[in-house]
Amino acid sequence: MADKLERYRSKRDASRTPEPVPPSPPATGNGPGHEHAFVIQEHHARSLHWDLRLERDGVLVSWAVPKGLPGDPGTNHLAVHTEDHPMEYLTFHGEIPKGEYGGGTMTVWDTGTYETEKWSDREVKFVLHGERASGRFVLFRTRGKNWMIHRMDAAARDPFPQAEPMLPAERARPPKDASAYAFEFAWGGRRLLVPIEGGRTTAAREHPWLRGLAESFGSRTAMLDGELATLKGAELLVFYDLLYDDGHSLVDRPYTVRRAALEALELGGGHWQTAPSWPGEAEPVRRAAREQGLPGIVAKRLDSAYEPGPSTSWLFVPS
Repeated sequence: MADKLERYRSKRDASRTPEPVPPSPPATGNGPGHEHAFVIQEHHARSLHWDLRLERDGVLVSWAVPKGLPGDPGTNHLAVHTEDHPMEYLTFHGEIPKGEYGGGTMTVWDTGTYETEKWSDREVKFVLHGERASGRFVLFRTRGKNWMIHRMDAAARDPFPQAEPMLPAERARPPKDASAYAFEFAWGGRRLLVPIEGGRTTAAREHPWLRGLAESFGSRTAMLDGELATLKGAELLVFYDLLYDDGHSLVDRPYTVRRAALEALELGGGHWQTAPSWPGEAEPVRRAAREQGLPGIVAKRLDSAYEPGPSTSWLFVPS
């Protein structure tokens, strides 16, 4: 009988990687009443992806899924069939040395059991029972090593919101009921919505440095609202709203809820940061904007939802 781990071993040197490299072929057959195990590992290699591994006949049959499991039956994700892995890989996590096959950090994203509904050379239907991943999926082969994975259940997340920024109305003076608003700087830059899914963002096509931000989100989906501003001669992306977080739309939630969720992300990097906000502090913020040469301030109603397009819930007041 062919050794199912021969290809796996040929790609690895046990003296150079912490990965399990069993010296002998795996035992086959799962035995009566055996529950099939699965693991999904988050793999920060040359490019971020998730490795889906399903136990079958003594090995873990594996697919690399660049964007992770689809959360919506309307969107299929690429799944690249890779070599079978040993059962010891169910719990493997650690740092694969740079230069070795699959070099990078690997963590266990989820693990559990699954049921097989169909298994052929071209199609695998299964039901996952994990802590983070659950539901019915199908893997189907398209060409060569390339497969697609499709969610067969209802959507496990809200759809992404409409990608149009909320715009402030202009007023000559701050609102009289200042306690009902938060006040932020108007940066005088260019608005930028940043959708993040599967550790990637389409905004990186124009701004490649955003790849690092997107990868830091891992499997967490998000849509950030911000502004590209020039401060002290350097371009900085300041984020001041969060429209979508971890599978949930926030556009109908009050500004205070969205702002708390944004601050909880603790965004900070060489090219981006969370913009400061001061509830009820109209005149001090306006004075600070004037001193820093900024065009003005934006008053945002604390109870306001996110409304794409012009809205009187946000007010631009010149400095």
